[in-house]
Amino acid sequence: MIKKNTSHSIKLINYYKLINHNLIYNNKAINRYKKDNYEISANKAENLEKLKKTIQNLKNCSLKENAKNIVFNDGNPKSKIMLLGEAPGANEDEEGLPFVGRAGMLLDKMLASINLDRKKVYISNIINFRPPENRKPTEEEIKRYLPFITKHIEIINPKILVLLGSTAMNAIIGNEVVISKMRGKWIKKNFGSCKTNVIITFHPAFLLRQPAQKKMAWIDLKMIRDKKI
Repeated sequence: MIKKNTSHSIKLINYYKLINHNLIYNNKAINRYKKDNYEISANKAENLEKLKKTIQNLKNCSLKENAKNIVFNDGNPKSKIMLLGEAPGANEDEEGLPFVGRAGMLLDKMLASINLDRKKVYISNIINFRPPENRKPTEEEIKRYLPFITKHIEIINPKILVLLGSTAMNAIIGNEVVISKMRGKWIKKNFGSCKTNVIITFHPAFLLRQPAQKKMAWIDLKMIRDKKI
């Protein structure tokens, strides 16, 4: 029993070292302008481009009017793991890519702790334009963008869909649930022709504010690591 507990403690310590390194005082955005060219089917590439243009051409959208860039995706569109966050922040709006600020640095560390990186996952947000002052998206905004993210999920067709934070969870699962009770559970859900396994965990930005919850996120990460896909 002592040996087992020691082994668990070592793994947890290594995880904390990995995800805490150089995050608190480094506010510099991650530069992700250089993109990898993934070979995907012409049909998937066409559908992704069509979806992106549809969002870019939205009429009467105050979010789009006040944002610098659309923040559509990052990572590998061939991946079987898709991550969904809330909405772009200032750094994301500047670069046009999701999770490039402090929360993005932590997300990269979290992925690395289970031997993943952005070349092995696909990342997007519930909302594709930055809300003013980084505020939380309204219910009306989420409702308007929900058909787009639903289509986005169907196009990528992931085997695992990771919802990062309460906003993504409520948009996809419903407003009647709370993250403290829903995180760390597998939920089977269909998005058009896509049948996927959904898991909910804390948003990296929340973990920066509440570092004590990182031990719960570690449990969720291990579940993702161990899921057979």
